[in-house]
Amino acid sequence: MDDMSSVQVPDAADIHQFAATEINPAGREAGQSMLFDLGQIDVSWDEPLDTLWAFMTPATRPNYSLPMLRDIRLWQTEAKRLFDEGALPARYMVLGSRFPGVFNLGGDLELFAGCIERGDLAGLVKYGHACIDVVHRAWRNADMPVISIALAQGDALGGGFEALLCFDVVVAERSARFGLPEMLFGLFPGMGAYSILSRKLGRRMAERMILSGKVYTAEEMYDMGVVTILAEDGEGEQAVRNYITGNRPHHAGHVGVFEAGRRVDPIEYSELKDIVENWAATALKLDPKDLRMMRRLASAQTRLTK
Repeated sequence: MDDMSSVQVPDAADIHQFAATEINPAGREAGQSMLFDLGQIDVSWDEPLDTLWAFMTPATRPNYSLPMLRDIRLWQTEAKRLFDEGALPARYMVLGSRFPGVFNLGGDLELFAGCIERGDLAGLVKYGHACIDVVHRAWRNADMPVISIALAQGDALGGGFEALLCFDVVVAERSARFGLPEMLFGLFPGMGAYSILSRKLGRRMAERMILSGKVYTAEEMYDMGVVTILAEDGEGEQAVRNYITGNRPHHAGHVGVFEAGRRVDPIEYSELKDIVENWAATALKLDPKDLRMMRRLASAQTRLTK
């Protein structure tokens, strides 16, 4: 994991100062104030809605690089710390992306390919552990009594889809696509997809989705129950606000239902860890053709940034 010592995070006094200062740069609603500056995540506090908004702003490819994973982990842990201190009375946490047409495209394929070519099992395991640290916290809503909302205004593929599955509520714009394409290069999604999909849809459907590598439309995901709210393009953020406004009177009951679901079908960290280590060992067995496909997909991600 990258060194996190240089990342500046606010203390409780900072939060009160931020909350008292309303700012409105592009993309932020009136009433929201800038909170954390994490480099690749824009985090703001929306006091009228008791909502912590976070939007991924990737510096390069819109995937889960180590710096992006670091920033997401800090978003989770700092929100929890400030909530416990009484400085952040959050009831909802929202994660979206500012990258046009993309929520997140998943794992760092260039990192994978380099580790595989070097036979670096430890490097793959280290990356996988960084991913499941974030996934496990997201599944538990960072141990806070909040409702978590994923806002997909673009494609969520591979690890991007895995991460989105952790949230209580998924709001997707109609043009967004979802899927687990790892089978294209002979691998499987190892950071939580099977664990979460099997709990939401059953093992057979989880296996069908993973083995097919199919990319699904937002409407198909809505029909399957993975997407909670289907919004028209450009209307996703308003759909989130409408959901929060309409459900705030029932917040405690909704939190209770989602917590009950996690209790009935818990995901232990040890389960994710075992699967990630199986994933890493499997990755080292890929042949040169699979690696070439992996690098082509990585190059396609890079072209999106130009």
